[in-house]
Amino acid sequence: MIRFLDILFSFIGLVLGFPILMVVYFLGLLDTGSPLFLQERVGRHKRPFTLVKFRTMALNTESVASHLASTASITRMGGFLRRSKLDELPQLWNVLKGEMSLVGPRPNLFSQHDLIAERDSRGVYAVRPGITGVAQISHIDMSTPQLLAETDAQMISSMSLVLYFKLLVQTVLGKGRGDRVKN
Repeated sequence: MIRFLDILFSFIGLVLGFPILMVVYFLGLLDTGSPLFLQERVGRHKRPFTLVKFRTMALNTESVASHLASTASITRMGGFLRRSKLDELPQLWNVLKGEMSLVGPRPNLFSQHDLIAERDSRGVYAVRPGITGVAQISHIDMSTPQLLAETDAQMISSMSLVLYFKLLVQTVLGKGRGDRVKN
């Protein structure tokens, strides 16, 4: 049922959000010249997939986890996109393709070895990664691998349609801050 809802909501989101996607894309061209950010991430069963987001950092920023990146690398438009969470909209394409779910553990980088080990030991990679989840709503990011993996595993074990909708509503209403970056 959740996969059906993922397909339905991501399709509706892409269709209804198309004008917003186009405006952000063209503003991104003016901001950095390259509005889309593509990055290989760890997916379900630890298979790689290419995550699609709107670019929020300067082009020359090192490809590291957000909590390791400097705030100085975030562009002015990127700051707005992160606060409004509009940078996440292109991930609806990842959801539609079946690489992600709307709700699930945030996909990490292959270079985050501690997090991979923690998640692997708790079976987190048995599910599709998500755009939002309990960790995001609770301000838990990838800088605390053990806590994040424990939170992800608990969310997975208690996942229900009620929790799915609750997390979606909380995300749409602005709960959670997104990925933290260092100063």
